Amino acid sequence: MKIFLIGYMGCGKSTKAKQLAHRLDCPVIDLDAEIVSKTGKSIAEYFAEFGESGFRDYESEMLKTFDYPETCVVATGGGLPCFFDNMEWMNAHGETVYLQMEPAALVSRLHNRQKRPLIKDLDDEQLLVFIKEKLQERDPFYTKAKIIVDAFDLDGEKLEEVIKGSH
Repeated sequence: MKIFLIGYMGCGKSTKAKQLAHRLDCPVIDLDAEIVSKTGKSIAEYFAEFGESGFRDYESEMLKTFDYPETCVVATGGGLPCFFDNMEWMNAHGETVYLQMEPAALVSRLHNRQKRPLIKDLDDEQLLVFIKEKLQERDPFYTKAKIIVDAFDLDGEKLEEVIKGSH
């Protein structure tokens, strides 16, 4: 089974993917890390060079052409579910889990903003407004996930229980 973790930046997709993969004894795939590895550029550099649309094209292609192991946990980029038919593709090819988190909690977790092109110049107040707007835009995509879980105080064990309980 392939498990795709989706959610807004800062909700813990990469961390939870590692924890869950460890519990399930399977590989973890971080799509952003794979993009960095394949292109030799950071996400911020790729954004700067090709713009958001160029990045979203490459990200979607990576999602759909990656050679996934039979069982794995995949951490996706925060915006990936919101472009093209990415959400439908993930639902058709595995379990999708939306790691939901309140905007204020996300602000408190997003300390190192320089690596994040969309928020690098925002202070906490601006970031809170930005996150609320983005979540409103992205909610119709995120909520297509097969499983929606509150990511605050979520650990790998609880996440595994939620996923197994949904079957």
